[in-house]
Amino acid sequence: MSADLPKHLHVIGICGVAMSAIAIAFHKRVVKVTGSDKGFFPPVSTELEKQGVAFYAGWHPERFDMEGKPDLIMVGTASGTQNPETLYAVEHGIPMLSYPEVLGKFFVKEKSVVCAGTWGKTSSSALLSFIFEQAKLDPSYMFGGVSLSHESSAKLGLSDWSVFEGDEYKSSPTDLRAKFFHYRPTHLLLTGVSWDHADLYPTEAEYFDTFKKLLSTLPTDPSKGFVVACADNDGVSKVLSSFKGKTVFYGRAGGMISMQPEYTYKNARQSENGIDFVISHTGKDFNVHSPMLGLYQCENLTGCFAMAYELGIQPEIIVETISKFKGLKRRMEKRSQNGTGIDIEQTGTTVIDDIAHSPEKATSVLATLRQIYQGKIIAVFEPNIGGREHESAAKYDNAFNDADIVVIPRLTKLKVAANASEQPMEGAELAQTIGKTHPDARYIEDDEELIGFLAAQTTNADSKNDGDVIAFLGSHGFRGMIEALTKSS
Repeated sequence: MSADLPKHLHVIGICGVAMSAIAIAFHKRVVKVTGSDKGFFPPVSTELEKQGVAFYAGWHPERFDMEGKPDLIMVGTASGTQNPETLYAVEHGIPMLSYPEVLGKFFVKEKSVVCAGTWGKTSSSALLSFIFEQAKLDPSYMFGGVSLSHESSAKLGLSDWSVFEGDEYKSSPTDLRAKFFHYRPTHLLLTGVSWDHADLYPTEAEYFDTFKKLLSTLPTDPSKGFVVACADNDGVSKVLSSFKGKTVFYGRAGGMISMQPEYTYKNARQSENGIDFVISHTGKDFNVHSPMLGLYQCENLTGCFAMAYELGIQPEIIVETISKFKGLKRRMEKRSQNGTGIDIEQTGTTVIDDIAHSPEKATSVLATLRQIYQGKIIAVFEPNIGGREHESAAKYDNAFNDADIVVIPRLTKLKVAANASEQPMEGAELAQTIGKTHPDARYIEDDEELIGFLAAQTTNADSKNDGDVIAFLGSHGFRGMIEALTKSS
């Protein structure tokens, strides 16, 4: 059972996507919520203001004496042990919890559905919570992205259902347990398992053991819980080898027959309007349409269909909800299409925004776009920190083959000591690295020049225009370049 809600929650590090969403969820349940952080930027700051959540920049424990001490503090992972507000809480005996602990204490319900796996868990948990909402089950939920279909990424519902994204990464700097252990799953959607987070799990065995340990916490009585698992992943088979409870498999028709999936998908096709395919179960076929891009989503959608169906939700509701679910921001998100942008007006150019911050992820996104669009594809790419290390240079070989042009913008400044033995790659060097296997990779340092270049490339006489794509790929916000291209005239 969930604990009674606090009267006053203070959030140290409220500007994070997850932290702000949880803060808003408490605020909507009439809990006094305050928050602090180093700085605030849209869309988090505007959403907090819109919801009426009080927050301030910097760390000011003196405000607790003036405005009232909170009875609980939720601490972000980046706040540090020497944060003045954290030190105040220790001195005055105010309980402090990480956000996974807060979810475990206040959000987890008697029937807890957790979506876990190396990939697909954010999209799956967002869609499942949306299906539960449409089925009027009023779940509590939390997922780690910004949905294009939800009001918020977290909610405190009133029913005995909860839905969570089950992250296998550590709960906090001092709590090395995987986040998903706090969510006490009764029902688990397992998307795939492949060694990841080598900093926390130095060996593949340790990574797989964490999932096995999670499975060992599930009920073995099928009336109290079960696992819905992907049949097309060897890692799933390995971690399920010792599980004694009920398992329902889903997968691609004609895939790993030995696992005998009860739910299969087939006849998948995609276009600019999304994906269409068929889910088969017990001799029945269900025609499914999703506005999301990427055939890989068929696997996630089938897993969500299987979980919702097994829990008794009517298939008509599931199929209709899938057709409404727009996906997550920055997951092949369409930011402009058919001439809605002021600088590319009437060109039929599509602007895509995706969090693909590694060469491998960029390759995957561009391959999907090449299958869908007929015109020129221009990739604007900024890698994550790891992608700027010189050791990663080989990963860029042929990574951008599906792009006609690759543009590297001025890269975000990294905090690296001037006397460090090796400095990260900057934009010109990264463009040169990609250019070893790509005929047109260039570095454009000035943002306005870059915007002008993109506009010219999609309006010149040599361009087919209709079907051209500009894909912004990376974890940073591109300093308003996307907005400059896509704002209404």
